[in-house]
Amino acid sequence: MTKSIRGLALSALLGTTMFAGAAYADCGISAGKVSIIGNDFPAIHTVVNAAAGCATGAVEVKSNLTADHQKLNAPGMTANPAEYTSAVVASSSIVPLMSAGLIRPLDELIAAHGADIPKSQLITIDGKVMAVAFMANAQHLFYRKDLLEAAGVAAPATYDELLAAAEKIRAGGMATPFCSTYKAGWNLGEEFVNTYLGLGGDFFKPGTAEPAINNENGVAALELMKALTGYMSPDYLTFDSNIATAEYEAGNCALMTLWGSRAGALMDGKDSAPGVAENTVAAAAPSAGGNSFPATTLWWDGWTVATNISDEDAVATFLAMKAGTAPSILTADTMGQAVWLLDGYTPSPEAQGISASIAGGARPYPMEPYMGAMHTALGDNIADFLAGKEDAAQALADIEAAYVTAAKESGFLQ
Repeated sequence: MTKSIRGLALSALLGTTMFAGAAYADCGISAGKVSIIGNDFPAIHTVVNAAAGCATGAVEVKSNLTADHQKLNAPGMTANPAEYTSAVVASSSIVPLMSAGLIRPLDELIAAHGADIPKSQLITIDGKVMAVAFMANAQHLFYRKDLLEAAGVAAPATYDELLAAAEKIRAGGMATPFCSTYKAGWNLGEEFVNTYLGLGGDFFKPGTAEPAINNENGVAALELMKALTGYMSPDYLTFDSNIATAEYEAGNCALMTLWGSRAGALMDGKDSAPGVAENTVAAAAPSAGGNSFPATTLWWDGWTVATNISDEDAVATFLAMKAGTAPSILTADTMGQAVWLLDGYTPSPEAQGISASIAGGARPYPMEPYMGAMHTALGDNIADFLAGKEDAAQALADIEAAYVTAAKESGFLQ
């Protein structure tokens, strides 16, 4: 990459310029089909709604925004012509699409139609621009300041402090004081990634695809995750971002780790029980294992253009997505939805959790091509440990074995 996610995010937070872009009533598209797949949260809806404004009698723009986007984008883009002309991706989800040749380099499209896109937004991998980033993201801490004050505890800066705060809040009558995204599969794998990196671990032996998780940091990460589940709903293995948000907004937990991209909706009060939104504070992710940096990972989100589509549809998609991420999408209503990597972005209170995590030195999500196989192995092999069906050593051995099998099948290991 030409610029790390930390660099991109710092550009957004510290180096913005005020620019009120013109409305994109005319996107410059004469014909073509645009079909967008991406995750389901407010910032993505804002981008897709703006792109949809490019639709005319000769230009079709449609979308599928779903929490299952990572299960659907590759199959949908493998067909020829592809079902989806653009996938909204993040730091990890771009790698399998790129490795399979399902997204095209954007250099020619940028030269012809995107010279005005800031270079800081261009995600360059192996010398080719493969995506245009429009927001930074990270999981971090949200907490109810009123409930912490009632329990007599300060806002936790470490996971030890969070566990102690959860114990006091539970003693005060809240059965499940902590919420997070522990849904078995990708979400659970991401929680391990955050925790393990926060403990100072590295996933692979230097310069190789060989796994390096079966160690003290791996055990510590699993044990910390299990300790946290003691303060969560018994159904924690079903909790994705939507369910965790709903539980928090209903007033059923006082502490939560969740994506910063959810902060705007979480803190607007529209769907919250009385007292929740106005007492919610977005803070840096807690640190772990005595380290000073937050135990989370920094991400970028951006858009791509499919390989298996006509040149006409590729141009239409590029121009529609460019319009969808133009500075003109920034309004009083959308400014708080994300840490936007767009000219004119002014950090809001909702962005404080991400900005504090960035300032604290949180590590970027690993972008090695084999990290996807590791993430899948993690997500598929941690639940039994959390349920008490096996010990940490066995769980790590299972993860390592599943990863090695997948890495060999993909040619990353011999």
